[in-house]
Amino acid sequence: MSTKQHAKSKFFRIAVEGATTDGRTIARAWITQMAKNYNPDVYGARINLEHLRGVLPDGPFKAYGDVTALEAREESGAFAGKLGLYAQITPTDDLVALNKAGQKIYTSCEIDPAFADTNEAYLVGLAITDSPASLGTSVLSFAAGLDAAESPFAGRKQSPTNLFTAAELVDLELEEPAAPAVSLFSRVAELLGLVKSKTAADDTRFADVTQAVESLATFAQGQAETITAQAATIATQGEQITALNQSLADLTAAAEKDREEFAALKTQLSNTGDGQPPRPAATGGAGLVKTDC
Repeated sequence: MSTKQHAKSKFFRIAVEGATTDGRTIARAWITQMAKNYNPDVYGARINLEHLRGVLPDGPFKAYGDVTALEAREESGAFAGKLGLYAQITPTDDLVALNKAGQKIYTSCEIDPAFADTNEAYLVGLAITDSPASLGTSVLSFAAGLDAAESPFAGRKQSPTNLFTAAELVDLELEEPAAPAVSLFSRVAELLGLVKSKTAADDTRFADVTQAVESLATFAQGQAETITAQAATIATQGEQITALNQSLADLTAAAEKDREEFAALKTQLSNTGDGQPPRPAATGGAGLVKTDC
């Protein structure tokens, strides 16, 4: 049978100040101290069968879950004026199955009145049992005059000074896991701009993670196609720019050739006469003016 742990249970009562299985009394202060001091990171109380702790993980005396939190509550009704101890647990599949089958439906807690070096009470274990009378009325009466070490349950205690409480009926109700405010699919879709909002009805039709992955894949494919088209456009534009650059170079070369031809023609024209012999060069006179008289 599977032993995976379920969601946390709702709080249910596991003890009330008063009688124990060895004639001692659970002090009101112990209830307050256990609720205040309990911390699974310091010492976690495991759930066992009839206060027996087995060493094999697949036997009947294995662990059936863990106590995750404790709180103290003022009682009313038959226990008016007393303080009750309430526990929240994470049961295994085995414990849930036993409870549904009507088996081991009572609990009895093991209390260390002076835990470690705190000198305050602490819950060190929680048992499930089918014998509320034997852990309550019958054994309480039988053990009332006995020393704690002579209790019929002495051999089952972690420490001789520990005590077991009278059994309390289990009201095992598991808390429903809170639904996420926004599903993964909705959040991914909104981030990608695929949709503006999602309704609860939509979420019930699709597996959240599957839809989120499909949306990412669709978006990525669209982006890849867009990038491919843009790359083709850029390549075409690059070819056009290369052709334009070549045309510009050809025009520049042609213009340079025209300038050279024009300069050569100008030089040639300046060195060409009008077909008449050249005029003698003027040498000037001696500065005298001759008259004809």
